[in-house]
Order: sequence, then structure tokens, then C-alpha cells
Amino acid sequence: MLKFNFMSLTPITKGWSGDKKYCVIRVDRRKYLLRISPSDHYNRKKVEFEMMQRVAALGVPMCQPIEFGTCDEGVYSLQRWIDGKDAEEKLPLLSDTEQYTYGLEAGRILKKIHSLPISSTQEDWEIRFNCKIDRNIRIYSDCQIKYENAQTFIDYINSNRQLLKNRPQCYQHGDYHIGNMMIDNDGKLQIIDFDRCDYGDPWEEFNRIVWSVQKAPLFASGMVNGYFDNKVPLDFWRILILYISSNTLSSIPWALSFGQKEIDTMINQAKDVLNWYDNMKNIVPTWYKSIII
Repeated sequence: MLKFNFMSLTPITKGWSGDKKYCVIRVDRRKYLLRISPSDHYNRKKVEFEMMQRVAALGVPMCQPIEFGTCDEGVYSLQRWIDGKDAEEKLPLLSDTEQYTYGLEAGRILKKIHSLPISSTQEDWEIRFNCKIDRNIRIYSDCQIKYENAQTFIDYINSNRQLLKNRPQCYQHGDYHIGNMMIDNDGKLQIIDFDRCDYGDPWEEFNRIVWSVQKAPLFASGMVNGYFDNKVPLDFWRILILYISSNTLSSIPWALSFGQKEIDTMINQAKDVLNWYDNMKNIVPTWYKSIII
């Protein structure tokens, strides 16, 4: 049971998580991030916390997990506070070389995260993701708002489902992009927000790269190159379009509950994706630069 012996507790409203979040200072005068979830999330949150401990043990720079338990409001986790700036705010202000270098580091960190072994009892990825694709196409079809040229996404998906066959699975951060990273006061890249962690194809983890591209394209290029040690296989690009396409279809129904601003964001993002791939005629997106520093 959490003892709320805090000297101060400041709510944090930024982000999309359903958790209640606070910056807290304990009697030891150190800052922490406190996250509180509903009681019925206990099992999932316990697994999330334990996996964060395993990730931290790999030496990943991140919001270190400190404490987990229950409290009157539900399930809580206490994590190390990171003093610094949000990467999505700081990176666009840096030089091209700095953006790319941080991207290389982000890719290498992701490779390390993906090194965690998982249970062999996971459902076959081809079966699992095809179900997700079918669901995303269905909810998009039922949505009253449509993308221009959306059929291009659907046609690519249906023509390339075979790419899912025999794909490996690993532990995933679940939402790995520039919006869930920080640059601390020492200039070091830090990974935050593991609350969407999952298991799946390691290459699917790049489906959120669109958010990084829109903020800092060279960071996104560096992330790909860092992950693959500058040897990016063509199959990665082929399946990445499939994952991005599926994610794009589900994004507009998701945005409906958040209002017109988020709807417009997703519509513009879909246009960007089609431009990057020339309506799926090119498998390597226009933003990618194979730079080696």
C-alpha cells in the first residue's frame, strides 16, 4: 500500500494515457513520476512494471521503475523523474548532424529493447496481425470520415499480407517515437511512457515513425540506420508500409473522440504518407536518407 508521504504533488496533464500522472517530491527531497491506474488494470500494470525492470537492467536510458503497488485510487507505479526537455520540442531546433546522431542512438536503444526474450506461447504473428488488419479496415469502413485515396492503403495491405508469414516476435515499447522521448539536462536521450508495451514483430515497432518524420526527418533516418547498423533490408521497407497503412486506417476512427483538431492531424498525416511513398509506388520513403556519420 502506497504511503502518500509526499512533500508536493503536481498533476501532469500532457499525454494520451488514461493514467493519472503526477510529479511528486518525497521526503527524501527527490522528484519522481507517479502514475495511478484503475484497480482492474492491476495484472496488466504489474506485467508492465516487471518488464520495465527488465528493460532497465539492459542499461536502457529511461524512466527507471522504482516502486509498484496498490493505493486507495487504484494501482500505482513510481518512476525516476527525468529533468530535461521533450525530444519533439528540442530536436527540431538542433543541427542536422545532431538530429541524425540522436536518431542513431534511438535506433540502437530500440534494438536493445527488442533483445528481451519472450515466451514461446505467443499467438502466431501472421494470424494475430491479420485479425488486426481486418479490424482496422472494418472500423475505417464504418467511420463517417474518409481519407482521400484511402483505397491505396487498403490495396497495398491486401496485396502484401504474405509479408507477415514467419515474422519473429519480441517485447515492444509499444509507442516508440519522438513524442515518447526526452533529452535530459546532460544531453542524453531518455525513453519514457512504456504503458503501451506489447509483444509483436520488432519491425512493427516502427509504425509510429510517421510522428518522428513530421518533427525531424533526419532523426527518423538515423533511427532506422542505427537499428540496422546502416544495413537496412528491403523487406523492412516493404512490411513497414503495410504496418503504417494499417495504423493509418485506424487513426481516423480513433481521432473522432478527440475533436476536429486531431481529425485534421490524421487526415494531413495520411496525405503525407501517400506523398512519401508516391501512392505506394516506391517502397523507400522520400524522407529517408542513408547518411553515415
